[in-house]
Amino acid sequence: MNVEIVELDDRKAKFVLSGVTHAFANSLRRGMLAEIPTLAIDYVNIYDNTSVLFDEQLALRLGLIPLTTDLDSYVLPSECECGGEGCPQCQVSITLSVEGPKIAYSTELVSADPSVVPAESVPIIKLAEGQRISLEAIARLGTGHDHAKWQAGIACGYKNMPRITVSEECDACGMCVDACPRDVLVIADEIVEAVDERACSLCRLCEDVCELDWIKAGTYPDSVIFTAESDGSMPVTELIIRSVDNIKERATALDEYLGIIDA
Repeated sequence: MNVEIVELDDRKAKFVLSGVTHAFANSLRRGMLAEIPTLAIDYVNIYDNTSVLFDEQLALRLGLIPLTTDLDSYVLPSECECGGEGCPQCQVSITLSVEGPKIAYSTELVSADPSVVPAESVPIIKLAEGQRISLEAIARLGTGHDHAKWQAGIACGYKNMPRITVSEECDACGMCVDACPRDVLVIADEIVEAVDERACSLCRLCEDVCELDWIKAGTYPDSVIFTAESDGSMPVTELIIRSVDNIKERATALDEYLGIIDA
């Protein structure tokens, strides 16, 4: 397997995976979306709410705020020694106390753990004069399998790696170059070449205008262009690496299970 980084920052990554099957690429995508745990508000005790939102609507908004997550410090409630009853190892307390007139933002949430904070500033509600909210929330680890609020990966997907081939018989008339909507093709030294195959959308307009079939737009059978984005709860690099580790763990568990059956 070969990895070529195209774009990388703290929240988003784009890379080319070569020498892999589409099944592996899809497992990597599904792992980012549903297998990697992240912290999210799961329980809210509302002491005072005189805003225009019902308690249930307010709790829903709080649950969808991404929280920074250190998976080395917390465990899933189902795997905790407390049996899921609630302890510092599997949950963290977060409070909110605001009064209008103002717009309450996620940055005003006060966490018992300084490392667990909202990943970005999200407006929660607009409070009018005299309106007040006072509450305590409990954040727990969970996975995207259980609820979308625990989905650390967003906009994770892949597409086939385009492959453009030009016949040696091509006379470089330039019709395919003019037809390409993304300026992928150019004429250099009287030869048609692809500047960046990754930019090709596989619209095949170049094929349509070439009556002699001198140009073909296809795909590489074992290469994909992968795009991954984190909600901010963890760096996208950690999200990708943990997804790969999750594939290894599941494959090992399956191998052990099949070994038991054979025995």
